[in-house]
Amino acid sequence: MKIKSLFNSAPIGGSPIVRPIIIAEAGVNHEGSLDLAKRLIDEAKEGGADAIKFQTYRADTIASKNSPAYWDLDKEPTANQHKLFKRYDKFWKDEFVELKNYCDKVDIEFLSTPFDLESARFLNDLMDVFKVSSSDMTNKPFIEYICDLGRPVILSTGASNLDEIKEAAEWVESKDNPLALLHCILNYPTKDENANLAMILGLKKNFPRSPIGYSDHTLPGDMKNLETAVLLGASIVEKHFTYDKTLPGNDHYHAMDKEDLKNFIANLDNLFQLLGDHEKHSNVCEEPARTNARRSLVAKREIKAGQQISLEDVTWKRPGTGISPKDIQEALKHKAARDLAPDSIFQWSDLVQD
Repeated sequence: MKIKSLFNSAPIGGSPIVRPIIIAEAGVNHEGSLDLAKRLIDEAKEGGADAIKFQTYRADTIASKNSPAYWDLDKEPTANQHKLFKRYDKFWKDEFVELKNYCDKVDIEFLSTPFDLESARFLNDLMDVFKVSSSDMTNKPFIEYICDLGRPVILSTGASNLDEIKEAAEWVESKDNPLALLHCILNYPTKDENANLAMILGLKKNFPRSPIGYSDHTLPGDMKNLETAVLLGASIVEKHFTYDKTLPGNDHYHAMDKEDLKNFIANLDNLFQLLGDHEKHSNVCEEPARTNARRSLVAKREIKAGQQISLEDVTWKRPGTGISPKDIQEALKHKAARDLAPDSIFQWSDLVQD
């Protein structure tokens, strides 16, 4: 399923749970190597992701040289944002064109989050949908520029209050761009007690016409956090993705790998098998119970042929192979067509109209 199609079939309001689009967030875990980037694409596809997403920036346009770190310095000791971004800003237009073409070959959707106007311009030719980082929630000129390119927008909501999200949503919707919102906690890694997945419900309540998803920064573990997000209604799930979780660096240690992704897909398969159909109806496997555990009208005592059926003549017992108790008033308008022994299950053929 392509991400763009989500905007054409987005659940509205109190909608059923849907199988989500899964985005493997490779970010800059390619370490500046096209070979590693392609390995990430291969492994995301093998793991079962619908899309793989990178990040496109230049250190000099994303952060000042005095920007402090906001991540776990025990895992990523670089204490300055500019210095960290400088290590990873090796890819630009030519590299992303090559990665887009490779994604097409592998049959996985390509995405990359732009962090400046130039990258937004050339990525516009490579993607059907724009993903905007939580960090640009209040960047009105940038969001409006992206909207003017005419594509749907997925906006992460990390570190944002509801009034800020509503304001940014108005900027997007005023341009008539379809909008999806991702619940996100902008903390690396996010402790489980801070994940606050119930915010998904809050976003669904406040933005009933937008697809709502989840961008996860918790440690992968058993991947149940993502499964819970789906149960709460997330129609997009995004998580950082790596080929080796033991590698040093900002986005490897809290990322999932292909085995985690396979585990999540298996969990989803089981979940949706358990969920079944959201429309209430009896299941084929319940047919024996419908027949044998429900009740029928039964003769409480001997009833002679021609005798008017009275309330004192009947009770209701299992199985449900005869006249249903819901039709008792109609049955009482009849006489016995033949002698009925005690405990006989009433059939309409046993009765004649009075």
